[in-house]
Amino acid sequence: MEVKLFEIRDRATFIPCFGILMSPSDENFIGARSEEERYLLQRAGFGFDNPLVMFGRLEGGGCQYDPYGWPSSSRTIHVAHVHIANHWNELSSGDVIDVEYILGETTEPKRSERQ
Repeated sequence: MEVKLFEIRDRATFIPCFGILMSPSDENFIGARSEEERYLLQRAGFGFDNPLVMFGRLEGGGCQYDPYGWPSSSRTIHVAHVHIANHWNELSSGDVIDVEYILGETTEPKRSERQ
């Protein structure tokens, strides 16, 4: 499993979120802990061929592994989740995920509020 944090941005929106790549075939884990984690991930339905990203808000309020399982009113979270799941290996912890830019509504991605 791998954890990354993201700054999700949209129109007048800032949401600190986390993503966890749920993959029982992660070769970085060695030893008994790895076997236990693989077993639990497999029992929960996370397969070797299709790792999923568990995604949620850092301040709580639930998390979801299915990007299409969010309520239909959750445009920001849904679009960010799909983007993160599709681009996991290209993203770094702390990256800004700009929903307006992803959807082509703006021509420049937002910068982090920390800058």
